[in-house]
Amino acid sequence: MEPHPRMNYCSHCGADVSVRVPDGDTLPRHVCDGCGRIHYSNPKMVVGCIAEWEEKILLCRRGIEPRHGLWTIPAGFMENRETTEQAAARETMEEAMAQVTDLVPYGLYDLPQISQVYLVYRARMASPDHGPGHESLESELVDPADIPWDDLAFPVIEETLRRYIEDRESGHFPLHTGVLVRRLG
Repeated sequence: MEPHPRMNYCSHCGADVSVRVPDGDTLPRHVCDGCGRIHYSNPKMVVGCIAEWEEKILLCRRGIEPRHGLWTIPAGFMENRETTEQAAARETMEEAMAQVTDLVPYGLYDLPQISQVYLVYRARMASPDHGPGHESLESELVDPADIPWDDLAFPVIEETLRRYIEDRESGHFPLHTGVLVRRLG
């Protein structure tokens, strides 16, 4: 199993790198042929937020690839030096210009085939104010009955929203976890 993505040069010294199992390790890694630095390639953390205002859910229509033009909840890659809660709030502000409060972890999903981990929070919007951020074409507060299921950008978001609607009906919001297999096409 080769690390993903392919690396050609060391980011520390610029020398060529090769793929091999370093001493004391069990997996192949990119290892610098010059300085010996080991370059680890680990899964990316995607953090998102199911933000609500008066029983409606905040959705964004993507203005960037992948899945340009399709709907999702505010979510994106976590940045260095921030907590997951900060990442969820930041993504909600960046993608939907909305402030959220009372964030609670709701779903934690492994997507090993694309080397991602999704963490989705539940939250309340601080006000009904929202609008498209620089990565969104539009934002909308949607009644659960009006979620555009056929136009959702990502299977993990569809799965999360379906579970969320079921949990809202029961009034019980457990932390959902699991491994989701990505559907292609």
